[in-house]
Amino acid sequence: MATEKGINLSQKLSSELQNQILYGDICPGEKLPSQRVLAERYSLSRATVREAVQDLELKGIIETNHGGGSLCRNLLESHFSMPADSIGDNFEFQVQVMEMRAALEGEAAYYAALRASDEQLDRIGQEYEAMQARSSGHTTLAKAKADLRFHMMIAETSHHLLVISFSQIFYNRYFNAIYGVLDRTLKKFGRYPDGISAQHTQIYQALINRNAELARKVATEHIDYTRRQLEAS
Repeated sequence: MATEKGINLSQKLSSELQNQILYGDICPGEKLPSQRVLAERYSLSRATVREAVQDLELKGIIETNHGGGSLCRNLLESHFSMPADSIGDNFEFQVQVMEMRAALEGEAAYYAALRASDEQLDRIGQEYEAMQARSSGHTTLAKAKADLRFHMMIAETSHHLLVISFSQIFYNRYFNAIYGVLDRTLKKFGRYPDGISAQHTQIYQALINRNAELARKVATEHIDYTRRQLEAS
């Protein structure tokens, strides 16, 4: 009976962790709490926790490295076979990337405004302040990375597994195209267009005010504005 109870407890913990992953409480690429921490948090034996972690690994939800802990896998990655990033400097493809970003980032901002914890919004605020400080005197590459980090943080606080997973794949696969858009824009204007910094402020304000509809609107308009700058260059 003890064995049966132990199995039930391990299955219960496995289901709980799967739900946390499903609802974006544990993001793809993020480490699970250590087995010691999980045992203390749920008042379970280390053996029970180990069984739950092994169950998640067998299901392909996490991957465990000896001595490196267990990482939540991006469950979409193996199902996507998108073109290689070698086409990232193609103008027409850059426009498509911006069109996709408008849809993706609008939804990410919408759900982040609804679901992000206060602590997560505080971290976005810290990144926003740092990004504003980096708006001048840095390379185009540094600016592109800072911009994308801000938007990726918003996606990862959306608590929407598909938004998080696709954002990670999309941004990683097509960073060169995103960088290329900014490079073209900066070469045209010689500086960041004034509208971009103001739009980042609008997005951040909508998030901290938890105005989901406005967050979606300004995040979408932000990317559409950048796309229009690209098409006019």
